[in-house]
Order: sequence, then structure tokens, then C-alpha cells
Amino acid sequence: MIMKVKSLNTGEFYISTPKYFDFWRTVYSHGWCALKPFVVDKEKSVLERLFTTRSGELVYCFLSNANEGSIKVEFQTGYELHQYEKFDLIDQIAKVFRLDEDLTEFYNEAKRDLRFKWVYKLKAGRLLRCPTVFEDVVKMICTTNCSWALTEIMVNNLTTKLGKEFTYITADGKKLIAYSFPTFEAICNVDEKYLREEIKMGYRAPYLLELVQKINSGEVNVEVWRGDTSPTDILYKKMLEIKGVGPYAAQNLLKLFGRYDYLGIDSWSRAKFFEIHKNGRKVFDKTIEKFYEKYGEWRGLFFWMDVTKYWYEHQFPF
Repeated sequence: MIMKVKSLNTGEFYISTPKYFDFWRTVYSHGWCALKPFVVDKEKSVLERLFTTRSGELVYCFLSNANEGSIKVEFQTGYELHQYEKFDLIDQIAKVFRLDEDLTEFYNEAKRDLRFKWVYKLKAGRLLRCPTVFEDVVKMICTTNCSWALTEIMVNNLTTKLGKEFTYITADGKKLIAYSFPTFEAICNVDEKYLREEIKMGYRAPYLLELVQKINSGEVNVEVWRGDTSPTDILYKKMLEIKGVGPYAAQNLLKLFGRYDYLGIDSWSRAKFFEIHKNGRKVFDKTIEKFYEKYGEWRGLFFWMDVTKYWYEHQFPF
């Protein structure tokens, strides 16, 4: 889908959205909105983020829902953006909200199923992601084998200690500091001890260090994963070659690439399934996989919609 810019100037522009799109359903599709550099301003109903253009410039954006099928983007930067940088920013925001992903078949499937008609009505199902695959991968590694609170600590430390600093001004005139997500080069400049002690990465520290070093040397390019045309199982095996990316992380990363062949079960989603379908009784993962098998290539997304359905009863579920 071609992005149409309704107006463009130094501080504000609009990006058109597809038919099946809901701004807040996408923002709160999973926990990424709670991890830096994303910031949710619940009072103003705005998603904020510091973006880095391909030329390395920092742009702080205030993203909100416009009434005419579009996203309103208000931005601040320390200089006047060139036209190509503005369109780079548009491209990044479109990637974050998955505006080019065609979910028509998914919604048609949801309409035919009494249990999931709500998904179609609420335009749910579009999963928020980061501008880069690298950021998605690092954040997913930070969710493995730990509490969500620890995930937030690790990501916050990575961002504030290794990201670039930018001062922006709020609507009421206050000056605040934001930080970008660190580049792989920035992480390459620290050692394992720093990642363990300062970032609190624990056992993940050597895995992250090895990943950024391989990216830096050109041995690995995670950015190509989004556009990879290989069969899902082939791409899945390729992702598992990255230390620190196990089945859970790889399967959930695949969802961020528009591939829903796997469920991506973890302890939290497993417990939710037990609660919803088994009155709390535990069953094997194979039983859970069998339950969603009929949804074919969309089964991973239907699984996620099922275990997060209660979120959609609130504007801000967390």
C-alpha cells in the first residue's frame, strides 16, 4: 500500500491508514508500547517516540489518532528536516503500525467464527512493532525467562545508558529528555560485564554482545527477515541460529513479520489459555496447538487475540 501524505510541513503531517485499522487497538496490541523509546501519554491519548532517521538525525514524534482515517504526526527536531528524511520518517511510522499489512483474509476468517467476531468489529489484530528488526529482536530477547518488570528495566537501561539524548518541549512548555534505542554499534562499544552489571542483562549479556558483533562484521543481517520470502519454517530455523533466540522468541518475532504459523506460547499465555478454556486445568502445549490448528496460517494471531481479549474492554489495559 502506498502511503499518502495529506499535508506536510516542518512540524505536522498526516499518514493515511487502511480500512481495517484502529490506532489504540494497535498501540495496545502487546507490551511494546510500554517499552522505551515508546511512551504512552494516556491523558492526551498520544503515543510518543524518539525516531532516528537513516541520516542519523533525531526526531521526536507525537502520534495520535486523526478523525479522517489517518495518523496525526507532530514532530520536533533540532534542525529542518530534508524532504527525503520526512519520507523516511513516514516509512518508519508505517512500519511501526504495520500499515502495509493486508489483514483482509484474517478478518474474513474472524467474521465466520462466533468466538472471534469481536476482532473484526474492533479492528483488532494489527501488532505494534519497532522501526527496525534489530530493536524487535533485542526487546524479544529481553522478555525471555524473566518477569515483565525486569524486561522494562533492561530496555530502559539500554535506552538511557546507550541511546542518544534529545531534549524536547511538551505542550505546556516543559523541557524533557528522551533517548533513542541504541544502535548495534553503540552496544559493540561495551563489554559483557557492563551489560550484566549496568544493563542488568544477566545470562543474555554474551548473547546480545555476540549478536551485535556479528551484525557489525556483516556476518548477520536481521533487517532482511521482514522481507524474507523463504517458507516460514526455513526462516524460523534461520532465526534459531541466533544465540538467545529460542522457539518462544523466534515464534513471536515471526508474528511481527506477518507470519502467524506458530503460537509463540510462554508461561503467561499458557496460563491464560488454561483459564479461558480449561477452567484452570493444565494441558500440554500440543493440546493448545491442536485447539488453534483449524485457523491455519492465522493460528498464531487468533491465539494471541484469544488470550488478550480482556484487554479490549479497556482503552488502556496496562
